[in-house]
Amino acid sequence: MDDLVSIIMPAYNAEKYIEEAIESVLKQTYRNWELIIVNDCSIDATEQIVKKYQEQDERIKFHSLTENHGVANARNTALQNAVGRYIAFLDSDDMWLPEKLEKQIGFMKINNYVFTYHQYRHFASRDKVGKIVNIPLKLGYKEALKGNSMGCLTVCLDKSKIKPFLMPVQRHEDYITWLNVLKENEVEAYGLQSDLGRYRISSRDSISANKFKSAIWTWKVYRESQNLSILESICCFSYYIIGGVFKYV
Repeated sequence: MDDLVSIIMPAYNAEKYIEEAIESVLKQTYRNWELIIVNDCSIDATEQIVKKYQEQDERIKFHSLTENHGVANARNTALQNAVGRYIAFLDSDDMWLPEKLEKQIGFMKINNYVFTYHQYRHFASRDKVGKIVNIPLKLGYKEALKGNSMGCLTVCLDKSKIKPFLMPVQRHEDYITWLNVLKENEVEAYGLQSDLGRYRISSRDSISANKFKSAIWTWKVYRESQNLSILESICCFSYYIIGGVFKYV
């Protein structure tokens, strides 16, 4: 039997899009998975929607938190309940293409990779899909410091070959997690050059505002999380800015 993949999905007031996210998991050609959805104290119909799917498919696991503590805490609850060999991530407003798990797990097994990610596209709706997001073929810790090239919905980790981990409860929690996994386990991450995911762009914030906030958070990652010197941080931040210009094809 194929190894079990644990899919981590936090959800907060996700009634508008979570059905599309769940359906994209149900359509996976790789069948041995568990979808762990953690409801972060939603006040909409998120819980009812998830329970409807849970009744139809026992592979869907549901946890409901009593207090809202943010996406990192919700993901950590899912991580603590995950029993699969592989860990994958999908937010409640994003989607995977049907062959995502089959191609990515195959890529990892054939090459004996511990940490992988893949190409994806931004989208606002099914008929408004952006260009492929460029990704490097390989990233070590030092290369990863130059900017987050790994979309959370694209990452897959072989839990059997790395130290246990949780996400920090702070901004850019996913990026910090990838850096910590690379550094603490002395491994490299490998990019699968296949477009296998859809990252939803919110209309609530302008692109320029998001980029500005992301830049501030990235600087804090360097200085506060990774404890880089001012000079090292400036060097990495320069690569981050340049990388943002050439991110799309």
